[in-house]
Amino acid sequence: MSAETDELLDRPVAIVEANARGWIALPVLLAGAFLPPLDFTIVNLALPSIRQSLGATSSDVQFVISAYAATYAVFLITGGRLGDLYGRRTVFLTGVAGFTIASALCGAAWSPAALIAGRILQGIMATVMAPQVLASIRVLFAGAAQEKALALYGATFGLANLCGQVLGGVLVSSHPLGLTWQAIFFVNIPIGLATLLGGWFFLRDSRAQQAQRLDAGGVVLLSLTLGLLVYPLIEGREIGWPWWIVTMLAASPAALALFGAFESRLARRGGSPLVELSLFRDKRFATGVVMALTFYMQNAFFLTFSVYLQNGLHLTPMAAGIATLPYVSGSFVASLASSYLMQRLGPYALTVGFGLQALGFVVLMLAVESILPGGGSIGLVAAGMGFGIIMPSVIKAVIGGVASRHAGLASGVVISALQIGSALGIAIIGGVFYSALGLEQSTAAYAHAFALALGCVVAVLILGGTLSVSVAKESRPTV
Repeated sequence: MSAETDELLDRPVAIVEANARGWIALPVLLAGAFLPPLDFTIVNLALPSIRQSLGATSSDVQFVISAYAATYAVFLITGGRLGDLYGRRTVFLTGVAGFTIASALCGAAWSPAALIAGRILQGIMATVMAPQVLASIRVLFAGAAQEKALALYGATFGLANLCGQVLGGVLVSSHPLGLTWQAIFFVNIPIGLATLLGGWFFLRDSRAQQAQRLDAGGVVLLSLTLGLLVYPLIEGREIGWPWWIVTMLAASPAALALFGAFESRLARRGGSPLVELSLFRDKRFATGVVMALTFYMQNAFFLTFSVYLQNGLHLTPMAAGIATLPYVSGSFVASLASSYLMQRLGPYALTVGFGLQALGFVVLMLAVESILPGGGSIGLVAAGMGFGIIMPSVIKAVIGGVASRHAGLASGVVISALQIGSALGIAIIGGVFYSALGLEQSTAAYAHAFALALGCVVAVLILGGTLSVSVAKESRPTV
């Protein structure tokens, strides 16, 4: 059977350019995409309340964040592959149900250990749920309709960041039903239940046609590889880079080589490897993955901006959250317009997005250094708009040309690349920020350190823009 025939068999009956069932299903999928990034941002504003209520230590509080982030990054590729093998609807609904239950356990946590355990379960269930969203968009929509769906997917991230920044402060401050930090987890329950109900009625299943088994050895080796890489990146700076953290990081390339050798051997023996390494022989796909990783290194902006606002300018957590509104608002609006740009500019929409975001951060940097007074809001809006253009475009660049039978795997790879990029950016650019700050606690010292961090972010975005030109040259018509 030819690859072309396989591709046709893999497409669900519902694939059309503007499929009615696809558009009905899309809000359900986007609700599933909304929850994981919401829980990245919303928890930050509740950390002081969690520490006081549970008697948590500084390391406990840090692990509430890092346990979720590390688990999410490590198991995304496996979660995407599960959808390819066992059905994206089934796996998506399992992930939503598990995430809802984990959120309830987090809200009911009686100790730091219980909360951390709940966060790990949340991260695992998010990896089961999130890749199915992108994979389903890939197989439900094509052409202009796919670009519109991806634009809405990107807007969902902007909305999640907006809600996380504002809703977290509101819930913790307003004490709904007498709750404090617990409310940030319990709010997931009605969203999860509504998503489950909608998914049950409106989602149609899709999977790879050929019966395959999950590559358990590959799961173990890939999880080991990503764990050795991601955990040190997330925890290293916080605990001072002890020797064992550095050893873990140094061992990750060897683990990756072992994983690659195992997968190649399995493929030669006629097995079904967890990751189809042949995907990475496609220059467009491989460059797109590197570009996605590079792009999300700019997430260090959120860390450094928050520290600058709260420690340098002495804003409250609520005021700091509101100060990010120009960025997330620009991102949300631009995400909605990104479909039009992708249709008009094709893959060069990526280059425009990188350029706009870099320009916005340069303006913000000049405003922070008092070289361009009053330019902060303009810079934030421009940078946010750049993000809103890049997010759906970079996903389109990576998954747009991948066969639908590998949609879950490709989705897991691209989201995993984004999370690894975020951890890498926080480790490197965050390290530059704190090194520049040193022991100084003045507003001027924080401003200088933040401006230096922004300069690093701009350099990363220039690299991403350069890669985007390469991706554009490698682009070809897709279905």
